[in-house]
Amino acid sequence: MVPLVFVWPYALVFWVVLVWAFSVEFRIVSKGADPSAKAQDAGSRRLIRIGQPLAIIAAFVIAVNVGSAALPHPVWLFWAGVAAMVGGSLLRRHCFRMLGASFTGAVTVRPEQPVVERGAYRYVRHPSYTAAALMFLGIGLALGNWVGLPVLLAVTSGTYWYRVVVEERALAATIGDPYRSYMRRTKRFVPFVF
Repeated sequence: MVPLVFVWPYALVFWVVLVWAFSVEFRIVSKGADPSAKAQDAGSRRLIRIGQPLAIIAAFVIAVNVGSAALPHPVWLFWAGVAAMVGGSLLRRHCFRMLGASFTGAVTVRPEQPVVERGAYRYVRHPSYTAAALMFLGIGLALGNWVGLPVLLAVTSGTYWYRVVVEERALAATIGDPYRSYMRRTKRFVPFVF
């Protein structure tokens, strides 16, 4: 079965939403990093820039070539996927606004940088990564393939998990007690849960 992302009129909806959702992402990730922050970033930006596109390509290749792994209810999954991409992108845009200049493609922490505790950051430390996970889940659901979906989610989650470890280490080392106190009060990704 051909994934609905390649079938009219679903294809038009999917590709417009995908371009809309990720156009902002490309600008953020492609911003030049401060050369002095290379040690803070510990290669996490590079891992994201390589790992996530490869995961997306793999999910598409699997969805097209392993039709026997198509999930049931493709229309329902397609619309759930589109909704997840839109919701994830809206949350990411909210995070961009809350962090302002502190939202960068590479881990870059300045000693005078404040700990942001407004908006979604009031409830979790990394709502932007939760939002990105929603976007990737959306792609996987829209593709409707039970083999491609976990591949996509495993690789993208792995890249963000590494980023979170690197980022929290840099924030705690550079900002110190204010960030460590914030860590104790909040969960990483899902309020009150995880």
